[in-house]
Amino acid sequence: MTAMIYLIGIIILIRLFDLQIVNGAEYRETSNTKLTREATIEAARGSIFDRNGNALVSTEMQFSLEMYKSKTEDQQLNDSILLMTTILKNNGNSYIDTFPISIEPFEFHFDSEEELAKWKEKYNINSENVKEIRQILAIRYAITTIGYSTTRSIEISNNISRESAVQLQENSQNLTGVNIIVEPIRVYHTGTLASHIIGYVSRISKENKDEFAANGDDYQYEVDDKVGQTGIEKTFEEYLRGQDGKKQIDMSVDGTVTGEYTSKEAIGGADIVLTIDANLQKITEDALENNILQIRNGELGDPVAAQGGAAVVINVKTGEILAMASYPDYDPSLFYNGITQAQFDEYRLNPYHPLYSKAFQSSYAPGSTYKMVTAITALETGKVSKEEKINDNGPYYGIVDPQRKQPACWYYNDYGRGHGPLNVVQAIQKSCNYFFFDVGIRVGGDSLSKYASYFGLGSKTGVEIIGEGKGTLAQKSVAEAKKEVWSEAQLAYASIGQGFNSFTPLQVAKYIAMVANGGKKLDVSIIKSVNKSNGTQVPRNEINEFVNKKLGLPDEETEDIQISQETINIVHEGMLAVTEGEGGTAASSFRDFPIQVGGKTGSAEAGEGKNARTDGWFVGFAPYNDPEIAVVVIVENGFHGYYTAETVKRIIYEYFGMNIGEVVEDMSASTETEVFR
Repeated sequence: MTAMIYLIGIIILIRLFDLQIVNGAEYRETSNTKLTREATIEAARGSIFDRNGNALVSTEMQFSLEMYKSKTEDQQLNDSILLMTTILKNNGNSYIDTFPISIEPFEFHFDSEEELAKWKEKYNINSENVKEIRQILAIRYAITTIGYSTTRSIEISNNISRESAVQLQENSQNLTGVNIIVEPIRVYHTGTLASHIIGYVSRISKENKDEFAANGDDYQYEVDDKVGQTGIEKTFEEYLRGQDGKKQIDMSVDGTVTGEYTSKEAIGGADIVLTIDANLQKITEDALENNILQIRNGELGDPVAAQGGAAVVINVKTGEILAMASYPDYDPSLFYNGITQAQFDEYRLNPYHPLYSKAFQSSYAPGSTYKMVTAITALETGKVSKEEKINDNGPYYGIVDPQRKQPACWYYNDYGRGHGPLNVVQAIQKSCNYFFFDVGIRVGGDSLSKYASYFGLGSKTGVEIIGEGKGTLAQKSVAEAKKEVWSEAQLAYASIGQGFNSFTPLQVAKYIAMVANGGKKLDVSIIKSVNKSNGTQVPRNEINEFVNKKLGLPDEETEDIQISQETINIVHEGMLAVTEGEGGTAASSFRDFPIQVGGKTGSAEAGEGKNARTDGWFVGFAPYNDPEIAVVVIVENGFHGYYTAETVKRIIYEYFGMNIGEVVEDMSASTETEVFR
């Protein structure tokens, strides 16, 4: 045993002698001329697909240029930067440039010769050419403000052309600390399509890091990493980002790369499959935009200054969102590499707020689309029967509202007379305010809010996107919070979808889907699956747990209410009469329409004074006898509810694959259309 120890010791001594004495000078020379750095291999971000496997967003590989700090003098570094930026410019590639000197449009302008001299002296720039000086300053300023080191690079340019990559490689001996890498980039294949759903990715901020930390996410982001900022890109950041790998880079002391190898492979992020249908989404967005332009241009009646709008299509049996549009929209690709101030200001200053989703973030008074809630509540509590008729004879004297003139139906205000005796089916058909004032007061605020809550109104749907609005359900507690008296007048206005009622179009879509499916509860979703890069699928319960935590959704359950089939049939009959019955508020819109649609118009007051407007709603389901989809459309200041039915018709055409030509609205017939609430 002792001999073995001596033998091992002798071997170690011989090896040390070889390293330090025989080859010591050679190894010291190599050590002094070689640096090894560890670099990150960025994981490919997961893709986002529609329900049919069409790629909406994916990650493609591109050439990028990065720079490490090297042991070189200023002049050598400046020469290297000038060569590098010139190659990029000659091939039409941009590079990082945050230096605060303006350009108009071809000449660089320094405030004075002294200022120019100051910057030249700071970075030891010898050139007298102002444009060359500006090129050098762009990079020197960036590496000073953003920072880089011998182990952490700064990105100089991304998505450079192959020509630039080849020329930079050919000139590598004159480029200090420069390294060409192949990295993943985010590609938005469908432009602005579903932009509010998908969201966008941009450079990480301190606020992002703080937000991740608050959520218990200890992932280590670097200063120039890109993260999801809105939409699905933000909500599912932890799944989409993947796991970065590591590589070792060998470089000489002057910054020349001599070799590299991978020490840890990158693992790509998970793919997200949405429930939306890309084709239906496009049809919905186009139909909504065209409808708004029609209203503005007076193609459906008198011109109205329609503003933005939203549309939602939902599967009434599963709760899956098939399309969800908001107008106007935006281009998410502009944010990836840093949106220009001019582009951002164009979005920020747009009075119609294109960066904000009107479908799931904005809340609106639902107007007469709420009347099915009142009808169901009254029928289920026995406060009205199908046969009972209430006589609308004009002003409603059952309540006194000291802040308004005597409440009355819109029909009286428009035609000087009431609708006359109406049962519940006819009241839905003609959207009679008088009828719903009366039955709303009969059922009381507690019962009305109970049924409205069951349909999800005034509560977040739980759709898997950060930023969903909650809205407000009119009830006594809300009035008290606003220091107002909850009176019969407040209850009456709430019964016709006004007052404190304010819901997102997505909430209204869930409500209409539940009315269509017989009153069965629905869990709204826009996520079909999350598929990991190893081929496995994330279990649904894990997704739900992740989303609930990410969105901060409370564990609250609404009372499970069993709505009778008789009540559902009565309400459906009224909604069919809206689109097909004589005097139905959308009958002219659906004349000769080949599919039966149960629908309801709504014209909701919003704003005050010069900002007052009337929002136009249409909600419906199809086909009538076996509902598959619910469609909800709102146009801000759309005025007439039946105007927005044009969007609904085009969506239904597409969904059911009806290859029919352009739908033309026949405005020749006079239609009784609600113009007040």
